[in-house]
Amino acid sequence: MGDPKASGIGGEQRHRAFLRALLDDVNALELMLEKGMIETGIRRLGAEQEIFLVDRAGQAAPVGPQILEGLDDPAFTTELAKFNLEANLPPWEFGGDVLSRLENHLNELLKVASEKAAEFGADVFITGILPTLRLSDLTLDNMTPVPRYRALNDAIVKMRGGDFEVRIKGIDEFYAVHDNVMLESCNTSFQLHFQVAPDEFAALYNLAQAVTAPVLAAAVNSPILAEHRLWHETRVALFQHSIDSRGTTQLARGQRPRVHFGERWVESSILEVFREDIARYRVVLAAEPEEDPIAKVMRGEAPKLQALCHHNGTVYRWNRPCYGVHDGVAHIRIENRVLPAGPTVIDEVANAAFYFGLLSALAKQYPDVTKVMAFDDAKANFVAAARHGLRAQLTWFGGKAHAAADLILEQLLPAARQGLSSQGVRTEDIDRYLGVIEERVRCGQTASQWALDSLGAMGIRGTRHQRCRALTAGALARQKEGRPVHEWSLAQISDAADWRHSYRTVGQFMTSDLFTVQPDDLVDLAANLMDWEHIRHVPVEDGEGNLIGLVSHRSLVRLLARGAAGQRQGSVAVRDIMKPNPVTVSPETPTLDAIETMRRHAVGCLPVVQGAKLVGILTERDLIDVAASLLDEQLREYRGA
Repeated sequence: MGDPKASGIGGEQRHRAFLRALLDDVNALELMLEKGMIETGIRRLGAEQEIFLVDRAGQAAPVGPQILEGLDDPAFTTELAKFNLEANLPPWEFGGDVLSRLENHLNELLKVASEKAAEFGADVFITGILPTLRLSDLTLDNMTPVPRYRALNDAIVKMRGGDFEVRIKGIDEFYAVHDNVMLESCNTSFQLHFQVAPDEFAALYNLAQAVTAPVLAAAVNSPILAEHRLWHETRVALFQHSIDSRGTTQLARGQRPRVHFGERWVESSILEVFREDIARYRVVLAAEPEEDPIAKVMRGEAPKLQALCHHNGTVYRWNRPCYGVHDGVAHIRIENRVLPAGPTVIDEVANAAFYFGLLSALAKQYPDVTKVMAFDDAKANFVAAARHGLRAQLTWFGGKAHAAADLILEQLLPAARQGLSSQGVRTEDIDRYLGVIEERVRCGQTASQWALDSLGAMGIRGTRHQRCRALTAGALARQKEGRPVHEWSLAQISDAADWRHSYRTVGQFMTSDLFTVQPDDLVDLAANLMDWEHIRHVPVEDGEGNLIGLVSHRSLVRLLARGAAGQRQGSVAVRDIMKPNPVTVSPETPTLDAIETMRRHAVGCLPVVQGAKLVGILTERDLIDVAASLLDEQLREYRGA
């Protein structure tokens, strides 16, 4: 999430000072490129590992700040949410045992983090989106207390001029209205950095854009959001919505979101990208200038270009250009932000090997990818891969269409092997990591496909929350075994060890597939809904989804009794018999509190509302099902003992 020292832009004077520093940085970078002050002649690899923290129930555990304090390790840093961490790996020269070093170092970092997390009743979990994550987890209370994050939230909400509206369609359909940027914290990634020379940046950046789709198609690991089955890589759709600063005017003009793939190939220089992003995206964070960059360049020193890096950290290209200084030497690199975290370290390193191998090989075969591929095809491929994973259809060089799996097996894996070999990567490492990709693609079991197949095999056993808990528990257990995802057996409902965790709050098991009526509807409609759907309560909502009443089976019986006595004639509207302002609970209400509420008010159901909006219903039958499930679990434990 960038430099934690950055904060809001403040008043006009501070804003102008930062803009001046930003323009000075761009001019300084241009001067450095002219003077040949950017490192060349070497390629280095780096990575960032984003991590979820989960409790023993597989739920998000907001203990990141405590874990960081206990670790006291500069390799670890904060992320937007308290239930996330980030681990940064050092850069290594491309070649030799770099891939196995990457795997070993990642395992060491995760082991250290896991041991410290255990002290706080938590564990580390690497996955693109945590299946058990709930909208109630995405509050500002769970935002990491770093000024940059709150300033970013306030600035983007102000620029947007309203709530964030998210609608994503997959197998299910997800819709949410949210009032802060914490939706971004649903996403965790395994970000790859590739140091390149200035004169090869344009060609390699364009190539990175081209190969993103097939690499992503094989790496997808984010099919579940808030218990909804969506895209194979839902992060791609969600991230764009979660930090979308565009108001209605900008949307009407077709302005690009801050999270984007791009609109064209780069022609010659990294400056093109930086200049375009300054021109298109307003400053949302600022920092006090700490240097005169042009003066440093004139002295032959490498400036940090802090203002440029701050602004670049608030524009989220999926392949992002980066500038940095290491040991007093300036360099540029391409940051791949597309790949999800997990499902295992070996899977992540295999994805990295595939990506870096393709860049190395295809750069020699196609020095200018723009001559063999249209940019629109690269962009369409990216979206197709995110939606469908290995089942995507991709348009490749020369405009030929391929199934993603066929393209990878027949053309891209041999090319990646050649590319890694040309960089002097150890043969045994090439075989190990590209072998993982090959087997994953041949059997078609990406992490996303494993998750969707696991949920499919569970059928309707348990609640949707139980199934997502079982999925999380199953993935975490298999992740610790360290075998790549193509070797995983499907998760079972029994993987969720203690079902009591699935019934702590109303939102975990309430009925959300609702049948409702409106106040002007005929009572006959409510009566027929009860008959057809075998239900005893029908909520009444207005045209905006606000709960305004409840029709019960008992109220219909009373109406029939009055009708039999000749007390009511003609058509009757729902409003005439509904109970207005019924007793309600929220999704976060503890189950025991809901039971006590039903007992105290002598009601057979509780509508569940978020604000005034109807989101679910809890009935006596739901509680009977809970009791039956817990009894079954106790019987299994007893028989097992």
